[in-house]
Amino acid sequence: MEEITKKEPLLVLTGPTAVGKTELSLMLAEKIGGEIISADSMQVYKYMDIGSAKISHDRMRGIPHHLINVLDPKEEFNVFTFQRMALEAIRDIHGRGKIPILTGGTGFYIQSVLYNIDFTEEGGDREYRRSLEELAAREGPEKLHRMLEEVDSRAAAKIHPNNVKRVIRALEYHEQTGGKISEHNEKERGREAAFNACYFVLTMDRQRLYDRIDRRVDQMLSDGLVKEVDGLRCMGCSRSMVSMKGLGYKEILGCLEGEYDLEQAVYLIKRDTRHFAKRQLTWFRREKDVIWLDRDQLASDEECLAFILNHCRERNI
Repeated sequence: MEEITKKEPLLVLTGPTAVGKTELSLMLAEKIGGEIISADSMQVYKYMDIGSAKISHDRMRGIPHHLINVLDPKEEFNVFTFQRMALEAIRDIHGRGKIPILTGGTGFYIQSVLYNIDFTEEGGDREYRRSLEELAAREGPEKLHRMLEEVDSRAAAKIHPNNVKRVIRALEYHEQTGGKISEHNEKERGREAAFNACYFVLTMDRQRLYDRIDRRVDQMLSDGLVKEVDGLRCMGCSRSMVSMKGLGYKEILGCLEGEYDLEQAVYLIKRDTRHFAKRQLTWFRREKDVIWLDRDQLASDEECLAFILNHCRERNI
């Protein structure tokens, strides 16, 4: 893992999906001479533009964006890969006298960079991991979750049974070390931030957020989400791949494979995205040193930007 000895500046701008992070991050980057690093588990993939709500090149306003369109959909992407790539980008940005702005909604990824956390990858036991994946496919994710409850009830209480990747990681940690990943993570969360950081979390009224999510999904359908997913399927992308487990992609794939009709797929995307947004907010509430930015109180992007810049000045960023 990379060692960071000097507390360089870092801004984090995050919040639930559809809360309005993209436009605000662009305004912030323009104002402070920043560059944007995507903390998103799907935007890293090429050809996955609509379903990931990826910013187009035309909308970037000439601001460099990192960790967007860098992997093929058939490649794996996880917190270890993200941490390595993000730290490399941060060093590059600092080296050019710019300020990195980490933006996106994957709280686990943000945490890994902000606190330079050691998740103890150690390569893992591929055979053990594969056996767990096969067990989940054969008997369902609940089977793995029950296994986790037996060895680490605290971790099981925090990880949703359907989040198979995180359940497997917790079981792997126990298999490798004999310890509990919940205890390991608690110790890691006790770390101080590795950067001189301001950690902003956008929020808004829950129903207003849900309405924005529904409108975004409708727009994705209008923009050609079904065609995008079908194109990925024709490229050989299947539901077993990490990329195709993302919201919007797995539901449309199920529709294209005849499991249900498009109306049901759209219902599932909206429902599951709302659930995801709720989990995101729950995650950020557990984080320390967070600066909450309520978009219902700061109605315009300009007011939000002024709020952010004021906090940055206080931190000498």
